[in-house]
This record gives sequence, C-alpha cells and structure tokens, in this order.
Amino acid sequence: MIVDVAPLLRGEVKRIEIDYMLSPEQLDGVVFDSDARVSGCITDNAGYMRLILKAELGYHGECARCLAPVDGVFSLDFERTVTTEGTLSEDRLEELADEYVILNGSELDVDEALREELMLGFPMRLLCSEDCEGLCPMCGKPRREGDCGCAQREIDPRLAILKTFFDRDGEEENN
Repeated sequence: MIVDVAPLLRGEVKRIEIDYMLSPEQLDGVVFDSDARVSGCITDNAGYMRLILKAELGYHGECARCLAPVDGVFSLDFERTVTTEGTLSEDRLEELADEYVILNGSELDVDEALREELMLGFPMRLLCSEDCEGLCPMCGKPRREGDCGCAQREIDPRLAILKTFFDRDGEEENN
C-alpha cells in the first residue's frame, strides 16, 4: 500500500490511519486463510514521523514433529521511523534497515518492508505444542496418543555383537 503523507508533511494532520489487506508470499507447507490484516498509523511529532503497524495472518499447516494439523494466527508488531531520501547515507541506511522506512517524495510504500518482516518473523517450523514428542521412530505412532509398546532404546547395530558376548557369559555362570 502506498500512503500519501503530504498532509503530515504540510502540518495539516498529526496522524494518518492505515487499514488494509496485504497478500503474503507463499511458504512451503503453509496455507494462509486470507491476506494479512494490517492496521496502524503514521504519526508526526514535530517533524519526527513514526510508522506503527500490526499485522495478523491466519494459517494452516502440519506439526514439524508429529504431522498433526496446526492452525493459528501469526501476529506481528511493526514499527519504523519514517525518513526522507538523502537523510541517511546508503551505508548507514543498510546498517539501520530494521529501524527506518524511506519516504519517496510524499509517498510511503509500506508493503515491501512489512512483507519481508512477515516472512522473516513467521515460524520456521510449526508445532502443535511446545512439548510435542513427535512420532515413534519404530512404528510411526504419534507419542501424544500414548505408549505404542516399541522398545525405547535400540542397540547401535555396530555394538550389537557385544550383546551376544554378554548373553553367552551369563549362560556359562549358570551352568
């Protein structure tokens, strides 16, 4: 969304409200309910402009540990200082990219920075719960459904021969 901040620059208003829908980039394994709902404002305090936004994005996916369906709403608070072109050197601007958005004339494009922040802030792995134990590596049953009866410890195949040695040693003592 491109916001015309000319009324702020001329001192006619102290605040411009923002409310719109933003199309997020698609992520592998995640389906978004709809576009992100973005609301907030740009304020002017004696020439110091601040962009404050909140974005909410509903999603569906699978738990990275147990493959159970995961539904949720990702919420992001986005705050940046608005500055005009040429105020900061390019080196300084790259260094402070997380703190500033650049005003192009009297227009401010908030989509690019916000979309990037949404994708960077979105969880890399979805989990049904923080303490999800995942699937049993032997049978594939979700561990949240209870004990499956599989052996909890599997002997390393490289050391399995030692088990037969100790079993034979125990048989000789009993005879």
